[in-house]
This record gives sequence, C-alpha cells and structure tokens, in this order.
Amino acid sequence: MSILVGRCSPRTVQPKDGPIDVSVVIVSFNTCEVLRACLVSVLGETAGLSAEILVVDNASSDGSAEMVAAEFPGVTLFRSETNLGFGAANNVALEEATGRYFVLLNSDAFFEPGALHLAIKHMDATPDCGLGGARLIGRDGAWQPSARSFHTVLGDWIVMTGLAGQFPKSKFFGGFDRTWADPMEAASVDWVPGAFCIVRPEALAKVGLFDPVFFLYYEEVDLCKRIKDAGWSIWYWPDVVVVHWGGESSKRVKTLAFSSVAAQVVMWRMRSMLLYYRKHHGVKAWLAKEVEGLMYRVTIVRNMLSSKLERKERGQRYRVLLALLEQAWKDTRGGRFSPPRPW
Repeated sequence: MSILVGRCSPRTVQPKDGPIDVSVVIVSFNTCEVLRACLVSVLGETAGLSAEILVVDNASSDGSAEMVAAEFPGVTLFRSETNLGFGAANNVALEEATGRYFVLLNSDAFFEPGALHLAIKHMDATPDCGLGGARLIGRDGAWQPSARSFHTVLGDWIVMTGLAGQFPKSKFFGGFDRTWADPMEAASVDWVPGAFCIVRPEALAKVGLFDPVFFLYYEEVDLCKRIKDAGWSIWYWPDVVVVHWGGESSKRVKTLAFSSVAAQVVMWRMRSMLLYYRKHHGVKAWLAKEVEGLMYRVTIVRNMLSSKLERKERGQRYRVLLALLEQAWKDTRGGRFSPPRPW
C-alpha cells in the first residue's frame, strides 16, 4: 500500500556505547564487480580501526550477495527479497549497526588514503555535527558537487534554466551547488550527497532514520533537513576525499538517446521531488511542479517550431518529460502519497 506523507514514522536507533569506532554501511543493487572493489577499499581503509562492515543487497540478480558471502566472510550481509530503494535499505543495516559513528558509502565510491580516519577525527572535534560529508571527485580527479543548499522553487528554476552553470561564481545563481565557494574550505552547509556521509547515531536517535517514502532521490536531503531542524549541524570537509564513479556514469548518460530506463529514473526523481516539497513546504509542491512544467512547455514550443529535425526530436523528448511530470503528480497524489516499493 502507499505511504502517507507526513504520517510515516521512520524507525529510530539508540546511540551505542560499544567499542566499535565505525559501522560502514553499503547498499548494493546489481553492482557485483564494483562492490567487490569497494569492499577491498573499505577493508584497507579500516585497518587500525575497530570497524564493522554491513552490506544490504537490494535483491540483486547478478550474484552480488553470493560474492559477498563467499569472498568477504567478515562482512555482515543482509539480503532483501525486493528492491527497497536507497533509504529503506540503509535503514535495515542502521538498525543493527553498533559503531560510535555510522558511515554510509555507495558501492561505487572509494576512500582516498586516510579519508575515513580524518572523517572520524572531524566528528570527534565537532560534537554538534550530526552528519558530515566529503569532497567527492570522479575517477579523473574532477570535482563533483559535494555540498549543497536546500531546494527552493527559485533555486530549482535557476538550475533548470542553466543560469547556475553560466554564473557559477555568483552566490545567487550558484547557490544550489555552492559553486561560488572555495571547495578547499570546510563549511557548515545544508546537505551533502549520499555517496558518502558520516553520521552521529545520537542524531538519528533524535530524528529517526531515512524516511521510507523516498525510494530514490531526496532521501539524504530530507534526512539532513530533519537533522538541522533538530539543532545539529551538517559539515563539509574537503580533506576527506572520496572517489565517486557515479558522476562519471551520469556524464555518459547525457550523450545517450532518451530511453525507457532514463524515463524511469526521471520519474523517480520527479516523484521524490513532489514528496519532498509536500512534506517540507506544503502547497509549494504544486508551485514546484508548475514551474518545472512551464520550463518544459517553453522548450517544447521553441523546438517544435524549428525546421531542424534535431530540434524537433528535442521538443519531443520534452513532451515525454512533461507527461512524466504529470504522471508523477498523479502517482503521488500531489506529493501526498508514496507509491508501493519498488517504484
């Protein structure tokens, strides 16, 4: 059945006083080979620490769970019979984690040497920090957005128009990805991407785990907002460096023709956007939907009037996006309900 936004009660954990320094939680869905490399990296980085590694397999069909069980017997493995999504799968492991800190790591993310030790050191030195993030880089060393501002209708519009990319050094236009800021300076921020984060169990005990209404996208934004609203800080630390392959994949997706798989991912993002706005901003969920829809309509008209085939095809893709947005609005009942998992 659908989950009613605003009435769900995310499960909580109690802070632990045990001897384990850190619990590293990894969620995997059909990433067998990458997951293997990730676990080797984590084992190397946790040397010298008292650590536990917990992997949640989201009903993979590529042998990921079997690989972990056979090759990494010291890893605690959770097998889900269905794809729970990112947040709900993390919750499975977080309820069992016993470390002083919890580290959430994507299966396609890898610590640079010393990164985990530095993250723990920063958390120890910043007792009001509920959650901290790293400087994310791609395999080519290129910077990836690593610290962001909370979503607003205006901010999202600026990103959609391309103005954020045209004026990255402007605090106004570059506000969402904080492109105006020096990436080598630590800062208290609104939220950090879920590819890597280190979390204080006491903060989760106060605000709860990931909200299961979000299948994919916006779950870490929602968690960070709840943590900040509860009086904790969110920090970005540039000396904690994590290589994230996901950014490289997204660059390649932009060069591909619009596909059914891409449409599915876009639909997930739209649903989560509406759920987030409804939960935290009420009727602004409708405004966010209308602003995004207006951008699509303008693009459709501008391209469909062209005689060039390439532009007509682009206009058609935006027709699909507009239809997906309307479907997402219907599926979530205006951001009030989360469809049954898996999406």
